[in-house]
Amino acid sequence: MFEATAMHMTVAKASIRRQVTVPLRFPDGYATTARVMTFDGLDDGKEHLALGLGDWQRALTKSAAGGRAPLVRPHSECLTGDVFGSQRCDCGPQLREAVERIAEQGGFLLYLRQEGRGIGLYAKLDAYALQDDGLDTYQANVALGRGEDERDYTAAAQMLLALGVDRVRLLSNNPDKAGQLADLGIDVTQRIPTGVHLSAANVRYLSVKASHTAHTIDLPLAE
Repeated sequence: MFEATAMHMTVAKASIRRQVTVPLRFPDGYATTARVMTFDGLDDGKEHLALGLGDWQRALTKSAAGGRAPLVRPHSECLTGDVFGSQRCDCGPQLREAVERIAEQGGFLLYLRQEGRGIGLYAKLDAYALQDDGLDTYQANVALGRGEDERDYTAAAQMLLALGVDRVRLLSNNPDKAGQLADLGIDVTQRIPTGVHLSAANVRYLSVKASHTAHTIDLPLAE
């Protein structure tokens, strides 16, 4: 747990539990290698992962010497999008984009077990059914008696600090991620938006994220 201070939250210390090298290959043929790390002492007790991509060690050294911060993306798990290629969201394409961009520059992808913005897989699918009846992605969560977005990034901050990262260039469209990490003691030196991964099935989803929660999504104007 964390406690509020005058400047930011104080997070409990976590530690790296294990590191293993994993070769990655995506369906489009893109391939790279990740140093996958597990952790002890995370606040929520979940099995989150950090993937060190590209020359992440050099990125850490440069940051510690006052150079630019490593590129980091906290990516919330999405089984339907990340694994099955669901077109209802943009999660799968964002994951693919993030891995390549971070591998090019050196940094970390945090794979966070926060399915359905924290409500879980079955509840997310229940929310999909409500969306099919006309509710938007946030209204559907509320109709289920859940929060619009239940994600907490304390564990993400713990992971970063365990990795020796206290400054990041954040690859995210979501201002709440940046705000929470800053409150948890991570210096977000820059927030870099991802690309826009638009499909006929996710246009309403992306539009409401931009209008309701101020995500940085540069959607094309309707003709």
